Amino acid sequence: MSDSESADTFEAKIAPVLERFETRRRETIRKAKLSIAVIAAIAFLVALLVGANAGAQAALFAVIGGAVIGFIAFGAITNPFKKAFKQEVLGAVVSTYDESFRYQATSGISRGAFKASELFKKGIDRYRAEDYVSGLWEKTEFEFSEVHAEYKTTSGSGKNRRTQWHTIFKGIFFIADFHKEFRTRTIVLPDTAEKVFGFLGRKLQDWNFARPDVVRLEDPDFEREFCVYADDQVEARYILSPSLMQRILRLKRKFGDKVFLSFLHSKVYIALSSSKNCFEPKMFEPVDMSLIDEYKEDLDLIVGIVDDLNLNTRVWTKE
Repeated sequence: MSDSESADTFEAKIAPVLERFETRRRETIRKAKLSIAVIAAIAFLVALLVGANAGAQAALFAVIGGAVIGFIAFGAITNPFKKAFKQEVLGAVVSTYDESFRYQATSGISRGAFKASELFKKGIDRYRAEDYVSGLWEKTEFEFSEVHAEYKTTSGSGKNRRTQWHTIFKGIFFIADFHKEFRTRTIVLPDTAEKVFGFLGRKLQDWNFARPDVVRLEDPDFEREFCVYADDQVEARYILSPSLMQRILRLKRKFGDKVFLSFLHSKVYIALSSSKNCFEPKMFEPVDMSLIDEYKEDLDLIVGIVDDLNLNTRVWTKE
């Protein structure tokens, strides 16, 4: 089947679902606007009454209260649509993209798998994952999802006690079977220390006792962008061949954000830092093929990691 025939088949399968959800989206927005208009009118009347008796500050609180209630109401009305959209529309997009792929809107890479990657050492206080996709791309099994891992800090005490949340990682977390067998850990992190502190940063890398030993590689471009830690220097060089280092550099340029990789348990773990929420419905845009094309482009980028890193090429007996 040609690419154009595949595109026509895909569109034919997805078109009835899109039409149904576009009708539902318009109805949902109509209900939300009506509810917000009613809430705004009530808040305005309350503000006038309160303002006449208690002053401008009380009126302002009434307006702010109305805005908060309106925001909550908008979420309550639109959330059922969003949940159904993800399960049906995105589920159809993913399964039509490749019949081996599976999508689960409310599932994600587990906290255990995230920690097992050893990419992030900070303790996790809050962990959320969604938009889980798994499948087989030629010879390579993979899985990925959006992940947001955070830790918290507290300051003050009693009534002045404050809790702040800080992001450890937010973006796409990708796991795939690697095409070489290995026994030890090799971890590839963005090289921020040397870029900022130069020679001192290089020494700080050596003094990072939370990590295995630093591996110095012969590719200067790769060394400028990444710092490599490994249990075994020889095995690290076996994994990070010159061609793979170039592929990782291209992967970083392709995604444009921080890229973290680790090679453990004969798998590659890849964290792609991003603030974008890839697979969310857009309430104020039509549910049509242009939206679906955007989802497909995101899938192309992420699933394409298998090809970008040449994971389907099996070495020796790894099948």
